[in-house]
Amino acid sequence: MPIHPKPWTTEAAETLYNLEGWGLKYFGINAKGNVTLQPKREPEDAIDVMDVVEDVASRGIKMPVLIRFQDILRRRVTLINEAFGAAIKEYGYGGRFFGVYPIKVNQFREVVEEISDAGRAWQYGLEAGSKGELLAVLAMNSSEALTIVNGYKDESMMRLAMLGLKLGKKVIVVVEKLSELRLLLDAAKEAGVRPLIGVRVKLQTTGVGKWRSSSGHFAKFGLTTPEILAAVETLKAEGMSDCLKLVHFHIGSQISDIRVIKDAVKEGARYYAKLRKMGLGVEFVDCGGGLGVDYDGTHTAVDSSMNYNMREYVADVVYSIQEVCKQEKVPEPNIVTESGRSMVAHHALLVVNVFGSIETGATPIEFRETPDEHQVVRELREAIKGLNPKNLAESFHDGQQHQEEAFTLFKLGYLGLEDKAKVEHLYWKLCLEIGKHLPKAKFVSEDLLEMQKALNDQYLCNFSLFQSLPDSWAIGQLFPIMPLHRLTEEPTRRASLVDITCDSDGKIQNFACHRSAGGTLPVHNLDGKPYYLGFFLMGAYQATMGDIHNLFGRVNEVHVFKDEAEEKGYYIEETIQGQTVRDVLSDIQYSDFELVRMIKEAADAQIKSGALKPREAADLVDRYEAVLSEYTYVDHLPSADENKLLPGRAKTNGHHKPAEPVVP
Repeated sequence: MPIHPKPWTTEAAETLYNLEGWGLKYFGINAKGNVTLQPKREPEDAIDVMDVVEDVASRGIKMPVLIRFQDILRRRVTLINEAFGAAIKEYGYGGRFFGVYPIKVNQFREVVEEISDAGRAWQYGLEAGSKGELLAVLAMNSSEALTIVNGYKDESMMRLAMLGLKLGKKVIVVVEKLSELRLLLDAAKEAGVRPLIGVRVKLQTTGVGKWRSSSGHFAKFGLTTPEILAAVETLKAEGMSDCLKLVHFHIGSQISDIRVIKDAVKEGARYYAKLRKMGLGVEFVDCGGGLGVDYDGTHTAVDSSMNYNMREYVADVVYSIQEVCKQEKVPEPNIVTESGRSMVAHHALLVVNVFGSIETGATPIEFRETPDEHQVVRELREAIKGLNPKNLAESFHDGQQHQEEAFTLFKLGYLGLEDKAKVEHLYWKLCLEIGKHLPKAKFVSEDLLEMQKALNDQYLCNFSLFQSLPDSWAIGQLFPIMPLHRLTEEPTRRASLVDITCDSDGKIQNFACHRSAGGTLPVHNLDGKPYYLGFFLMGAYQATMGDIHNLFGRVNEVHVFKDEAEEKGYYIEETIQGQTVRDVLSDIQYSDFELVRMIKEAADAQIKSGALKPREAADLVDRYEAVLSEYTYVDHLPSADENKLLPGRAKTNGHHKPAEPVVP
């Protein structure tokens, strides 16, 4: 029976999956029931994501596939620059905005190139935090834009930064610890240049959420106030007080509460003002990162959300700095931000195919009642027969007791295998029957709620959580997930998702859906046809932080651009092949040549023993070599539901009985 009496519509689907909450109007659902992407946030500008999926499949590109919608990258860069431009004009602010993209958030060349090109009109720069990143940034960043160098630095990195200055790049080295200042000054003297110096302030204002420890007294980076004064004395003694150009602070990633941001900006701006009044040539205030992404779409100050938008963030940064400068009677500085997550999260979508489900209580054989059944089996049958809306909790507790009793009897050798199987089957049948009554129950106890969660399906998805969503496993980061098609149909199943790794942690059990979904993912019945799920907001951090747990490698990738001249309104600019089995084995020091040689030796031994004929041995070696060139993921016909012919679980007249529909 539907939870909500209203007819199912695509608007109901948008509400159920909270598309408006987290999608920022970049995503929608069309009349066909397919998810669409809208680079300019206008429905008439939409790309049907299933058109892209089918296009990709027709090219022989296997799932899972990461789709990068490059237009969104460009749009995000435009939005933040236009927002700061508008706020600066509105407040009559005296400085300019010089944004930089911290490439640690997503270092892939295609992403960095797109951001740099999109931001060229605003001199939008790049930030590096390691030697590798600095090498990339120095080559790719324009001479007009800022190059910010953060992180711990050795002599080699300082020399590299000075090399950038000599090449005409605007390289500002941010001093994170006091000892770095001497390294920087020595490198500048050696190169014969006057450095552009920034200092990172260790603010007393602390961040919120998962990265709270990035700020405050125990932060990993930054100078204390006494250390800043010591740095100033050193610069004055070296005749380089005019070289201090930037004050930097950072209170953590994904700041969910705008009040914390305002407090930090005011404190950071105060450091700038005091240094200016001391005669230092500071020109920039760098507010670091922290601009959040609303992953769960609730618009609240919880870890996976944010209680503000980009426009409010920009206005508060500009206004807060301006107010401090007015009070201190100092010039208003140029504003720098290092927003990364907000720039890149929305542009990447992981598409996975579902190839089966695990249904709680499903049994592959029929269990008929027999006269010689054990007493514990008969008692469970009686519990099912006597079930009614008034004794749900009592019946559940009886069922638990019977199951535990059967387990003890089996351990002691007093219960046969068939009777134990009957107990398992009947216990889950009892739970399923109780679950049907819960929507009408006046009160549902905590243990019955837990029981209901245990009844949800597990959908088997062709991906590795550890490779593609490492933050989901490591820190419990929430990512929006929903079906990419069939959204004109009401999803009647509830599920959690499991990946294909041999690891019990490879599962997702929390979803950014409407509260009516009860923390599960509403999905459709698997019908043997391809069934695709989309994992959204995947553009920040996931690509380079993923690991090859179970030797599942980097996934296939395609880059899509909007083009109204094309029949489907888009074109695929680039395809990047995911890692093969050979690639990931090579990453962990296995030589494919040596592996094949050892297999050939084993085959030769079998030939000599008479166990294999030469032709059979050659075929086995060829088959082994062929697998080395395969994609690391499951090559499976999508949505072939292995359980659809099983007789247990919800079956009526030989057909699956759908679970209760989930409608907001």
